[in-house]
Amino acid sequence: ERNLAAGRGAKVAYLDDAGACTYAELGERVNRFGSGLRALGLRMEDRVAIALLDTIDWPTAFLGAIKAGIVPIALNTLLTTKDYEFMLSDSRARALLVSEALLPAFAPLLGKLPFLEHVIVSGADAKGHRAFKDVLAQGGPQLAAAPTTCDDACFWLYSSGSTGTPKGTVHVQSTLVLTAELYARPILGIRESDTVFSAAKLFFAYGLGNALAFPLAVGATTVL
Repeated sequence: ERNLAAGRGAKVAYLDDAGACTYAELGERVNRFGSGLRALGLRMEDRVAIALLDTIDWPTAFLGAIKAGIVPIALNTLLTTKDYEFMLSDSRARALLVSEALLPAFAPLLGKLPFLEHVIVSGADAKGHRAFKDVLAQGGPQLAAAPTTCDDACFWLYSSGSTGTPKGTVHVQSTLVLTAELYARPILGIRESDTVFSAAKLFFAYGLGNALAFPLAVGATTVL
């Protein structure tokens, strides 16, 4: 929203395999997805799991959930069905946002998890589940930000589990902007004129900074 206020609405925020998405388009997508989740009955502090490949749908889902006060959980897209079963059960996620190509890894779990109520699929074929585009269509172009505080839970990332069962680490609302202001600006020197490509994917903490928090903080363009 700072970028929109600064007049960058027509500037490209993201480029992915499907094309370009401007800051104005991203802002509307975020509002539509956040309000679309609310229309499904999700409320503040409910958790939603994100198992999406790096396309414009990833920042749409992540930021839309946060703006609605819902807590997204970024899942590694390279894990096993058993890993996903643990994380979905441990987090008690009420919704799963999943790319069509990744759906087979989750298929054996659907219907078995008592807390999971909604499966939203990004891709050409939702395979009988709710389509990502339909959630966007159900939402509205305007969304008032949830009344969260700087210390409220914002999103989860799971640890690698190298010392045992992965741990769901809770990041607060101030985390993203602090990493941008204390690292991206002064250390990386990221600027509005930059085009950013991150080898680390969005579900990684560093990829989340590289391809979301850092470029959006300064109005740069990101290639996914």
